Amino acid sequence: MKKGILIIGAGGVSRVATHKCAINIETFEKITLASRTIAKCEMIQTEIKERHNVNIDVACVDADDIPSLIKLIQIVNPKQVLNVALPYQDLTIMDACIATGVDYVDTANYEHPDEAKFEYKEQWAKHEDFKKANINGLLGSGFDPGVTGVFCAYAAKHYFDEIHYIDIMDCNAGDHGYPFATNFNPEINLREVSSNGRYWEEGSWIETKPLEIKIDHDYPEVGVKPSYLLYHEELESLCKNIKGIKRIRFFMTFGESYIQHMNCLQNVGMLGIKEVEHKGQKIIPIEFLATLLPDPASLGERTVGKTNIGCICEGIKDGVKKKIYIYNICDHQECYKETGAQAVSYTTGVPAMIGSKLLYNGTWKNKGVFNIEEFDPDPFMEELTTQGLPWKIIEID
Repeated sequence: MKKGILIIGAGGVSRVATHKCAINIETFEKITLASRTIAKCEMIQTEIKERHNVNIDVACVDADDIPSLIKLIQIVNPKQVLNVALPYQDLTIMDACIATGVDYVDTANYEHPDEAKFEYKEQWAKHEDFKKANINGLLGSGFDPGVTGVFCAYAAKHYFDEIHYIDIMDCNAGDHGYPFATNFNPEINLREVSSNGRYWEEGSWIETKPLEIKIDHDYPEVGVKPSYLLYHEELESLCKNIKGIKRIRFFMTFGESYIQHMNCLQNVGMLGIKEVEHKGQKIIPIEFLATLLPDPASLGERTVGKTNIGCICEGIKDGVKKKIYIYNICDHQECYKETGAQAVSYTTGVPAMIGSKLLYNGTWKNKGVFNIEEFDPDPFMEELTTQGLPWKIIEID
């Protein structure tokens, strides 16, 4: 009989998700943490034993190799796989879950390693294979995507007859003290930010130049911050799953120093994703850059300040126009005290655990592949309040 959760990946998000699964061990029964780098798993294993007195197992696996994944899943025999590895590895892990008949959860959609483009198309294409295997696939159970989709579904269920406009607002007002660093995987972060922006309006996608559209937004308890329009993966699913939507956009805050550093790195070719030859060796510039930059998992102790991530939803209720702002505020140092990670990892790792928990205990069940906003939002919202990510709703005139 299948039992327990297999967590694949051992970065900052995994650290939080694994800690939170250990805190909720009465649900998950047994935890196995696997990564290509076993030393990272062992470090998290030791932390969890010291902080929570919970024993977890660790294993080594190459998440790019389907036979290795299948072998590990067969040995561990889990009820569920939580993928917090790189988005490049979504498809291989999904295929391994199909082959072994195990439920699947992830936090970010598939991105091809050789192309700066991320989309759900190839993951959605596995829907019938998941149904035939009689397993559940939950896509995007992080914060954005993840909680933002749940916020929108909750607003649609309780506050609107139709939502017409959504702006997803992501602010990290934390300070790590470095001249330049990324708060999550540098390759994913810099590819995302340096790409063209896109938003969905009246049935079509509108493309913009990188960071072309800027607004100054007043984030509750944080203040006014410059916010730039990006393309983000949850737009792709929300524009088809939220009834009545006419426009949906995503904005993220960046400081001037971050933008200057990124532009400089891009201008000299350091954000390149194609191989170049250097002194007889083949290297990929952005991978080399990631080696030089501070490890995001190491930022927790030195990062201070808050994050504020939420959704501004505008639509109709009982024939009257209505507008609400639903958001979460998270403190970097409080996150570090609990899990040893900063708030960007925390706000992704906690929802990863919550989505896994709701699937594991049968609260959410639907055979096939689904995005998070396609499930009942209420139990997820309840879990947020007890697992460290309380939310607020304000009505806007």
